[in-house]
Amino acid sequence: MKDTLKPYVYWLTGFLILVLALVQSVKASPGLDSLNYFFEEIMSFEAEFGQVILDESLTELDRGQGKVWVERPGMFRWNYEYPDLQEIVGDGTRVWIYDIDLEQVSVHPQDEAIGRSPAVLLSGSQGLEENFSVIDIGRQGPYDWINLVALDEENEFREIRIGFEDNRLRLMELVDHLEQRTRIVFHEMNENIEIPDSRFQFVPPEGVDVIDEFGLLDS
Repeated sequence: MKDTLKPYVYWLTGFLILVLALVQSVKASPGLDSLNYFFEEIMSFEAEFGQVILDESLTELDRGQGKVWVERPGMFRWNYEYPDLQEIVGDGTRVWIYDIDLEQVSVHPQDEAIGRSPAVLLSGSQGLEENFSVIDIGRQGPYDWINLVALDEENEFREIRIGFEDNRLRLMELVDHLEQRTRIVFHEMNENIEIPDSRFQFVPPEGVDVIDEFGLLDS
């Protein structure tokens, strides 16, 4: 009888070991832990950033740099300092895009912009699960990566990959439907700091053209 039970005991032992290994692998998800920590524990931050845009063959098309401020929920400012001067400001209701060289401002509803702007995504004004499939794609080099796959095919970016290092946001890579990639690298980041309310307010300067296709300034 004992000999008859041996194969079953070995199989059961092996199965339990496999289950425990799977449970441990699910629990040990540094990327998801970092994502949750970033959106749940970091209420504000400022950072400098560098940005490069690549085509489908990874040939560089453009690059820029600047500074970003975020305060959750829903407040942000991205100031591009090179090569073109531009300000992108989210005041919780509207997104203002000010092209300083062109002397032109456009304004958009913020609640419709999550799939079109990393700024809205990082401000945490909308739930990730409502707009993306969240996939842990593991560790590559020093970074733990999360891939956000857009649920709405009309989103400008079909995937947004976020890289964390020691629970801190370091990289974003946005992939559009033409396989063009926008890579953003963050550095000199300060977290959970006090940011003046004025940083997230925007008033169009006198003399600039204002494009308001949604009638946001009439209300």
